[in-house]
Amino acid sequence: MSQLRVTTAESKPDHRRDIDDILAALDTVVLGKPTQLRLALACLLAHGHLLIEDVPGVGKTTLAHALAAVVGLDFTRIQFTSDMLPSDVIGVSILRQDTGTFELHKGPLFSQLVLGDEVNRATPKTQSALLEAMEERQVSIDGTTHTLPAPFFVIATQNPTEQIGTYALPESQLDRFLMRLSMGYPNRAHERELLTGGDRRTLLNNLNAVVNAPRLIELQKQVHEIHVADALLDYVQNLVEFSRSDAQLSTGISPRAALMLLHAARAWAMVNHQSAVTPQDVQDVLSAVIDHRLRFRHSTQVDPSLTPSDYLLSAVPIP
Repeated sequence: MSQLRVTTAESKPDHRRDIDDILAALDTVVLGKPTQLRLALACLLAHGHLLIEDVPGVGKTTLAHALAAVVGLDFTRIQFTSDMLPSDVIGVSILRQDTGTFELHKGPLFSQLVLGDEVNRATPKTQSALLEAMEERQVSIDGTTHTLPAPFFVIATQNPTEQIGTYALPESQLDRFLMRLSMGYPNRAHERELLTGGDRRTLLNNLNAVVNAPRLIELQKQVHEIHVADALLDYVQNLVEFSRSDAQLSTGISPRAALMLLHAARAWAMVNHQSAVTPQDVQDVLSAVIDHRLRFRHSTQVDPSLTPSDYLLSAVPIP
């Protein structure tokens, strides 16, 4: 396992080596999910937040723990329940009797990587406590604004909405997530390795950080250096404009979502050691970025097996 490398002004590590080491470390714990691991890392590098939607027991929490460990971030887990209050998430000011002053008791949201486990089991009021934090990287408690640590990354997991005791996330909350992923079941070979390999939590305890928080912030800044050609911008705009004008879609891609798509494509290109974004990069991240934002109309004649991203890719040619 690679050890933490310290960045100095005289010798800056190649970001390609950092990315390869991060992915290699994650792959030792989360088996057989290379695409999900790369998308999760791209989401972090793009300064976004990640929603993982799947049935219990497929490795959602393990991925969050492993990612926090290998990138050297402070980590907290919030187990959402139906009786949780917003103050349980963001914190509360408590009056000290000895001094007559209010003292801030920070909630678990004050961490660099926050896992919101089963977020759709909380009530909408508690879910909304995440909104300001995810968008502004700050929270307001009793009228006072408090800045959250940097970097700040939320991974939320949710069970399928048809399961008992869940509340569907509203569109405003879904839009705060740069990407939505599904882990899926392992194939037979990887499941056999899981069955014979012992408790994966033991492997989590043995993970070493290969970068630290300052280095991760540098990597996030380098994402913006990935070149985007005018023709690529034309392709992104064509996808956006088609989504807004097509009669089969109930809503189109918003300007914020369009910007997120471009950030995600840049980060995906960086994860794959490219210096410029290609149309394939946009296509690779499109499903994760827009399928939780777009909806077909109820009266649509589109093949029900198609997702909004499938529909867009089939309808909009590369310039």
